[in-house]
Amino acid sequence: MQIALINSALDPAGTAIRGRLLDLLDNPGAEPVVYNENRFVFLETEGRLIYEEGLDDRITADCFIFISRHTSVQAVPALTVHVTGNITGADYGGAPRSLARAAPARMHAILGNLRRAAPEGYRVSYEVTHHGPSDVTTPSLFAEIGSTEKEWRDPAAADAVARSILAARPAGAIPMIGFGGNHYAARQTSIALSSRAAFGHIAHSRQVGEIDRGMVRLMRERTGAVAAYIDRKAVPAAVVRRLESLCSEEGLVCLSESEILGIGSLDWDAYSALRACAGKTMPGARLHTNALSGTGTPVIGEIDPVLLEEALKVDHKRFLGMLSGIPAGHLISEGGVVLPRFLTFREHRSRIIHDLITFCVKIIISSENTAVEGDRLIIRRVRFDPRKARDAGVPAGPLFGRLAEGVSVEIGGATVTSEMVSTCSETIIRVPGLERYT
Repeated sequence: MQIALINSALDPAGTAIRGRLLDLLDNPGAEPVVYNENRFVFLETEGRLIYEEGLDDRITADCFIFISRHTSVQAVPALTVHVTGNITGADYGGAPRSLARAAPARMHAILGNLRRAAPEGYRVSYEVTHHGPSDVTTPSLFAEIGSTEKEWRDPAAADAVARSILAARPAGAIPMIGFGGNHYAARQTSIALSSRAAFGHIAHSRQVGEIDRGMVRLMRERTGAVAAYIDRKAVPAAVVRRLESLCSEEGLVCLSESEILGIGSLDWDAYSALRACAGKTMPGARLHTNALSGTGTPVIGEIDPVLLEEALKVDHKRFLGMLSGIPAGHLISEGGVVLPRFLTFREHRSRIIHDLITFCVKIIISSENTAVEGDRLIIRRVRFDPRKARDAGVPAGPLFGRLAEGVSVEIGGATVTSEMVSTCSETIIRVPGLERYT
């Protein structure tokens, strides 16, 4: 891949990063150089980068990386990445409602490298889409040092950016667009640094109310996005619903933070197929992928709903903990109930069903009064019965609590035992081949 490194001679930060790149590449003459399978070429302009137009005609590359300064009224040391363009008006170069083509995977890789390389005291983040040039059709990104003259000339900051660019290895990223948040896209940054979500164009909260389907389409196309994220805490509910509708019309799935983090190492196409399968199985249910990874053909595995219900009743947390370690996704209804249908890949189905039944049986047997008779799992529960206690003359109050704990009480010279005021119930679950799961 040929990567063009572009800076302005007017910009002390861009000049410092360029100088450090040339040092690291042992390339004082700024000649094209191959490093780690990429061919780097250099272009230094005379004007401000945000006003540079027609760069595609001036230099040939597979990716443009603009190295630049970042200015802010908040004098916070910062290392940032973003793609250029204008969601609405064009106050700082470029054209209104015009977006450059993003390089989300490489930007994601550089962002992660910056977090590891940043000097102490520097914040690392995305920035929202907010300035020119907006006519760039080559995949591109800005890598910047902010926010004052002190940081622009900081050799440690220039070194961190230069090394992060050279070490970037885009792989497995999920290209996404974002809506909502402040200038530094706090939620999108946090998500990207914890997952494979690679954001391209991100719209500031103050702009989302003006976004129409055409802009969503442009953001999707210029990013190559397959999904979107909306910072719901930073966007009014009515706008969230409208954005979700616009994204759906453009073929984009809106993912929550937990869903993005839950993708893990799943192949994107496999995850999409799993979501589609989940939607057909139980519309509105949320999918949790657990230890599913890679790719495969999604299938549904079902277990006895009563068996699952009883296991969850005994130890909900333990069951979910066991579930988190196997290649099977589970569904949670809109009411928050774990459903007895599980998603996995075809090659895992038989083992997954066996594991799920084993989990349920072990949890129930370890915590309940149970009996096994052939294929029948019998759960016996003894519970305090307030009606029986009242009939025995026990007044409601502390004595009820003692009886519920199994302690006998004295009423009018007579002893009332817990057995006298208890009710026994039995739940029978048929599990074919039960002995295999105990």
